[in-house]
Amino acid sequence: MKVLIVGGGGREHAIARSLSLSPRVDKIYCAPGNAGIAALAECVPIGPMEFDKIAAFAREQAVDLVVVGMDDPLVGGITDVLEAEGIRVFGPRKDAAVIEGSKAFSKELMKKYHIPTAGYETFDDPESAKAYIRGLGKYPVVLKADGLALGKGVLICEDEEQALAGVAEIMEERRFGDAGNRLVVEEFLTGREVSVLSFVDGHTIRTMTSAQDHKRALDGDRGLNTGGMGTFSPSPFYTQEIDEICQRTIFQPTVDAMAAEGRLFKGIIFFGLMLTADGPRVLEYNARFGDPEAQVVLPRLKTDLVTVMEACIDGTLDRVPVEFEDNAAVCVVLASGGYPASYEKGKVIEGLDAFADVPDCYCFHAGTRFDGDGRIVTNGGRVLGVTAVGPDLKSARSRAYEAVKWVRFDQMMMRTDIGKAIDEA
Repeated sequence: MKVLIVGGGGREHAIARSLSLSPRVDKIYCAPGNAGIAALAECVPIGPMEFDKIAAFAREQAVDLVVVGMDDPLVGGITDVLEAEGIRVFGPRKDAAVIEGSKAFSKELMKKYHIPTAGYETFDDPESAKAYIRGLGKYPVVLKADGLALGKGVLICEDEEQALAGVAEIMEERRFGDAGNRLVVEEFLTGREVSVLSFVDGHTIRTMTSAQDHKRALDGDRGLNTGGMGTFSPSPFYTQEIDEICQRTIFQPTVDAMAAEGRLFKGIIFFGLMLTADGPRVLEYNARFGDPEAQVVLPRLKTDLVTVMEACIDGTLDRVPVEFEDNAAVCVVLASGGYPASYEKGKVIEGLDAFADVPDCYCFHAGTRFDGDGRIVTNGGRVLGVTAVGPDLKSARSRAYEAVKWVRFDQMMMRTDIGKAIDEA
């Protein structure tokens, strides 16, 4: 098979690695890819939102399967465009990707189908939102830009002053652009956060192993929200008992709800959960692999990824067992100094060759490119994701932080406490 991956981050590098292990895959392309993905795939200079160019390339190269890694093209309808050209695609159609594209839609879906989530209200204008906040009297409160905001459109506000300023920031100052046209004001939940990714074929759901992300930029969960500074899998807090509750009250009901709404979902549903004292609650849905969750979940996948993806497309997932290794993985993100605010690009990265001969250690490229001299340089806020696999979480974390020492670039930053929560399990 020939496979084309759409995207160019750490998630897509992890997808490319898993696809490269499949005996069914002969050739991988990636649009646009990055310097790390180039070792596994032929990178082509096509942007992820250039749907017509992607379709033309897939036709010209007789691509058998397109795998869409990113949220923007899915929400924008890339699957519909490619399917209309007779091209097989892994990823939901536009009418189903709205589960991530609109937080208001997803909250209303959960309310309608009694899927447990935080209490909320939705607003189309800032004055109504401010009036509601003035009458709240209960903090913290969570503000969410309705649309896509690179995983950063969520503000946790400790008091009324912060909340009013947050409304202005999202809806009036337009910090997240059009994502702030609508605003969700949500109850603040406390507990352990857990991510559960799942394969879905429209009716059947096969959940993957659990993971836990670290969104804040700095140690101790301080600093600005980022796209994710590191993650580990599995979560020791996601027990068999909790899984059974989630399967019954959240996972299958979500798939059934989308089908009932005439929005058949085929692809990945990412469930962002909060394990509260009153039981698990949905924080958010995503319509694709998480980043950096993919970097710890996919290295643990035993089942051939292409086989699972094709079963999702064909509606035959009930016939495919999805199995994971009985081990653990930890990913530490190496970012550009100043991320997620301002940062410089073009810093030469050294030490990448150290990963070549080390089993169960991976360096997934997120923001990298080749410079004019063929050197690999930084090209984004999150630059690399160093992942290590071990028999348990503590050994995987130890290996990941040891591997981090192999890599260097100017102004490199990282968190030193990824997976610290496992000490409390």
